[in-house]
Amino acid sequence: MKSWRIITVLLLCLVLAGATACNPFADNQQETSQQLVEVVRGDLIVSVSGSGSIEVSKEARLAFGVGGRIDKIYVDEGDNVTEGDALAKLDTSALELALVQAKVALTQAQLAVNSANVTLRTAKHSLDEARDLYTWPEIKTAQADVDDAKAFLQYVIDMGLSEPTLAYAQARLTAAEAKLDAMIHSYDTEEVAIKKMEVEVAEQTLALRQQSLEQAQQSLEHAQKQLDEATITAPFNGIVASVGADEGDTVLTTTTIIHLIDLTSMELKVDVDEIDIPGVEVGQRVIIDVDALPDVEFEGEVTFISLLGKEEAGVVLYEVTIGFGVPEGSGLRVGMSATADIIIDERSNVLLVPDRAIKQDSQGNPMVKVMVGEEAQERPVVIGISDGFDTEIVDGLNEGEVVVER
Repeated sequence: MKSWRIITVLLLCLVLAGATACNPFADNQQETSQQLVEVVRGDLIVSVSGSGSIEVSKEARLAFGVGGRIDKIYVDEGDNVTEGDALAKLDTSALELALVQAKVALTQAQLAVNSANVTLRTAKHSLDEARDLYTWPEIKTAQADVDDAKAFLQYVIDMGLSEPTLAYAQARLTAAEAKLDAMIHSYDTEEVAIKKMEVEVAEQTLALRQQSLEQAQQSLEHAQKQLDEATITAPFNGIVASVGADEGDTVLTTTTIIHLIDLTSMELKVDVDEIDIPGVEVGQRVIIDVDALPDVEFEGEVTFISLLGKEEAGVVLYEVTIGFGVPEGSGLRVGMSATADIIIDERSNVLLVPDRAIKQDSQGNPMVKVMVGEEAQERPVVIGISDGFDTEIVDGLNEGEVVVER
């Protein structure tokens, strides 16, 4: 049977070949088989495509900042929440007590610092009084002599008086300063020394109490922070994707209690071939088609282009992130498969011809064959962008002219 089929095919080929050879109009039919197309105006879009799964661009897995027993969970899965809403709360009785104790300790520390300040001021005042009592008259006179000696020495220097006079002025100042120093030491009585010690002790006490005040302030801030972290609040407007615990559960800080997502803004990550990636830029418009929603079209923009490529099956790919808004009631869900067309370039209301109509002349310049009457004539053209099917004609053709496609 197989040999009979082969013989039948050969006979059919011979019949067709003979018919063609005997047909005097065969050449004319081959010439008229050229496809003619009209130059038209239209819109042209050059895009790069990729596919992936829908993801949320903003989400948070929320946990308590401290461990404890859950007192209240205020939301259920699927609830819409507003930024700042309380979502869950621990039993805070122990934390509230700790905060009260920290406030009391801070007040006591502040009072201790105030008392130490008063003690220091009193000690300094007593020291000044003791010094004034024993030294003021004599030291005041000795200080005046030093001031006079300094003024005289400066006068001698300014006037450029003789060396003996300068030596005398310097010796006078040295003697006056020595007298003042001796007088100060001679009046440094036992009572003044005691007052000095009292001042030093008061200063040390104040420093210690200031440290205690700082520690009390830190303890209060820590207690307040723990109390605040015992309540989970919504960091943004969103919807509760899941609740990971129940009231009465004892949880750690590593336990996710609420998974919050924002469904008004999503993203799609697609892989783009290294050949196409140079044309992709942040901010470019993107048309998104979701497989499960064929009647809905979303529009977004490129928000990020990975700097590092990855190789798959010998091809280098770069991940491109596309962000887009989601209208309410669109039906879009996380995880749905989608295709993205990244708009690299686009033109509106331009002259278009099929790519197959573009030829090259002997110099390698673009040209087309235009029908003039019954004759096809070559004509140079200036071309613009192409989407792989149609090419923009910038110059050389008019709307309505007919060109040879092939």
